[in-house]
Parts: sequence; structure tokens; C-alpha cells
Amino acid sequence: MPWVTNEQIAAAREVDLLTYLRANEPGELVETRQPGEYRTATHGSLVISKGKWIWNRGKVGGRSALDYLVQIRGMRFNDAVEAVLGSGAAYFSSPLPGEKRSKPPEPQKWTFYPPKSERFPRRAVAYLQRRGIGGDVIMRALQSGILFESRYYNPRSAYHNAAVCVFAGKDESGKIVFAALRGIDTDFKIDKAGSDKRFNFHIPAKNPDSRHLAVFEAPVDALSHATFQQRDGWAWDSHRLSLGGTSSVALLSFLERNPQIKRIMLHLDNDAAGRTAARIIKAELAADKRFKRIRVSYNPPRGGKDYNEALINAIRITKEADQQRRRKADILI
Repeated sequence: MPWVTNEQIAAAREVDLLTYLRANEPGELVETRQPGEYRTATHGSLVISKGKWIWNRGKVGGRSALDYLVQIRGMRFNDAVEAVLGSGAAYFSSPLPGEKRSKPPEPQKWTFYPPKSERFPRRAVAYLQRRGIGGDVIMRALQSGILFESRYYNPRSAYHNAAVCVFAGKDESGKIVFAALRGIDTDFKIDKAGSDKRFNFHIPAKNPDSRHLAVFEAPVDALSHATFQQRDGWAWDSHRLSLGGTSSVALLSFLERNPQIKRIMLHLDNDAAGRTAARIIKAELAADKRFKRIRVSYNPPRGGKDYNEALINAIRITKEADQQRRRKADILI
């Protein structure tokens, strides 16, 4: 969101991590033997107890979901506020100062409803084309039902009714169970409440039995990588999976469903967070006897922080080279 009010920040800070995860990511919670104590599926050393959380490995802690999203997930502060308020978890937390509210009900698991698709996704297509994504790549994603245009519905949000690109994830039956919403004309970014993080955005390989998997932080990076392949004529076929950040939840779930995978390329961002996540994921896979035989490498993008930035830079360089050649040709004439 472009700005947040003090009231919105206060409301978001009132939401503790346990409440947020129960409402938005129940699959992340893992009960321990201690009553009322939980760990998370993504970070085994992160403990939630007595209204607080602490990540022993990272030596950080806090109480609110907001702290967790900023410090552990690496979200921008305003995006984290929107994520907490948009998830609906605030309805189950403490009231705002001066607000009288009856005792909140027990946290519930939010039912996921796929966003309503716009009949003509012209704005979504134009948005992705501006980001350098190839027309054939966009069309394939649209036809597969993993990409469409919608509107964000949340009267409490500054982004209510904003046009969004929806990057969808499907379960084994082909049902949409995950949706990442990304603003077309705004910087809005959120996963729809109730999304199953195990089934993140996935571009299937042309050969469903492909043993190669390319992993990215964001859907647009996966689409950018596919565009690179189309532009440069790579004779290579693989599955492409977005993690929706740096959590390994989607990756581990994908590997469980696709035991044929023998090679993983981690195309995470070329920054400190991406490099750290790559090391953690490689160690996690090596320690799991189910996946330790998989060859894993970290292949950050060249020419940009992420694959979309690298793609945009590559397109710009190509255009500048073409313009220079044309100018030389005009001089010769």
C-alpha cells in the first residue's frame, strides 16, 4: 500500500503470530509436545509459545505477525501491514484503543475461494508485456488457468477494487487452491487468504515426467525465465516453480508429489536474502533422506537482481544494439 495510517499499523501489531498463521497459513503450524507450543513447517527452530515467537537459529523474536513477516519473510513494512489486515486475522485479535469489542471467537481456518476471473485480461496481459514477458509465454499461462486478471475485494483496504494479476496454484486434481495477487497499476502484493502454500504457482514442463526443476522466488521470475528460453532458443525443458518468497514449503511439497525430480536449479534472487535462502534449502534437502540424492545448485540471474530485472535489462540492451546498427546503416547509405 502506498501509505498506512497509525491506526492500521496499530491494528496489525495487535495480531500475534499464532493467530495470523491459524487464519492464513494453518499448514505452517506444527504442534510440539508442550501444550500451547508450536513450531513452523518452514523454520523448525522457530518456536511460538505464550503469545510470543522466537527463531533460535536467526536469534530474533517478537510477538506480532507483523514482526515475523518483516524480519523472517523479508516483506516490506507496508506490504506486511496489508498482509495482516487483508488476511482477516485482525478480526480475531485484540481491539483497537478505545474500541469495545466482545471476546473474540476462536481462530478459524479461512476457506479459500479463487478470485473471480475477468473475461478479457487485457490489462494483465499489457502489464506482463511491459515487464518483458513474451506473448507466447503469457498465452500458455492463460490457457493453463494459472494466470488471469481479477479485482481485489477488501473494503477495509486502500487497494479495494484494484485490478490485479492472479498467479494461481493448482492441487493434484487441477483445482485452484492458491492465488498470489499482484497489482497491475499499484504496488499491491498479497496472497489470498486461505491459500495453500504447498501448491504455489507452477509452470509445468512440456514433458510432465521431466526430471528437472527450476525454482524462483516469484511467479514473474518464472515467466521471465521461460521468456529467456524462448528468446534464446534454449533446448531445455523443466518444471518451473515459484516459492512465493524464500520458504521451502512449496518446494518440499512439489518434490513429494514428483519423485522423478533429480536436478534442481535454485534461481533465487541475486542478493543476500536469496543467497542465504539457497544455502538453507540446499542444507535442508541434503539432510532429508528422501531428497539427498537430488543434485541442487544455486544459479542466480546474471544482469539483474532477479530474472525479471535481468530480462528487462537484456531487452533494453538488444534494443540499443539494434538502434546503433540502424544508425550505422543510415550513415553508410
